[in-house]
Amino acid sequence: MWGRASSALQGSDRLASRRRKRRLRLVIACVLLLALLLWAAVYGLWQPFVRISSVGVVGADASLADVAKEDMQGAYFGIIPRDSILFFPASRIRADILAAHPDFAAISIPRTGLSSITIKIDNRVPIAEWCGLSPLETPAQARPGISDALSLTGRAPTPGVDAYCYVFDANGFVFAAAGTTTQTINTFTLYAPLEGATEEPLRATIAHASLLPTAFDFARQLATFGSPVSSIVMRGDEVDDYFESGTRLTYVLGHEQEAYTALTSARANLNISDGSLEYVDLRFAGNVYLKKK
Repeated sequence: MWGRASSALQGSDRLASRRRKRRLRLVIACVLLLALLLWAAVYGLWQPFVRISSVGVVGADASLADVAKEDMQGAYFGIIPRDSILFFPASRIRADILAAHPDFAAISIPRTGLSSITIKIDNRVPIAEWCGLSPLETPAQARPGISDALSLTGRAPTPGVDAYCYVFDANGFVFAAAGTTTQTINTFTLYAPLEGATEEPLRATIAHASLLPTAFDFARQLATFGSPVSSIVMRGDEVDDYFESGTRLTYVLGHEQEAYTALTSARANLNISDGSLEYVDLRFAGNVYLKKK
């Protein structure tokens, strides 16, 4: 009886041992297969037909392709090539280009084949010129706003070289110096504080940027009173609109509709087009205060 039990036990041990060996062989086979697949995948990624050899540029200078090629040099962890069509560093390329070109609004980098990509640029649209915190009170040898720009840059201007007017987009983002050929959507000049400015206005944002569209719409509406607005000065929550006729109109930012209604109601009693008024004050709801020159 004990002999049969011992024999059965030994048989069970042999069966368990054979199962363990089968499992071990299966595990080894799986590991080898996985290693083979990984090797094949890495080997495939290094093949020329799936590595980026052509970089196109749409909407900007073709030299931007050099930035992409530089960012695609080398390999991740020394294993996966950075110029792989599957793993190229699109975010890094986008960030490097935007850092050097604040005038670009957005960049997309679609794949155009197994070995090519295209860098597509969306440029910012210049809404108007920003020329400092306030207009100069005396004639200047340089462009308007130079004294305010000096306070931001901390250096003396070079006449004919330094430009102290800048253009900004619909979000109030200051992205480029204004040139003599710069075309903006609005012809008037903006003077306003900046947010995020350090050594220079570039990459800063106009204060109260979310309110700019309404303020600009109001400024364009004012042209129906006989004289277009030439400049806008934002001072905290108050706005001064200067007409080409020389008249100044003051109102509270964000209350453009109320200001327009009040101005329209008093239209018969004022003449903005002939420059006879020094200012029109609309800061007090329902009231229009005038001062003649």
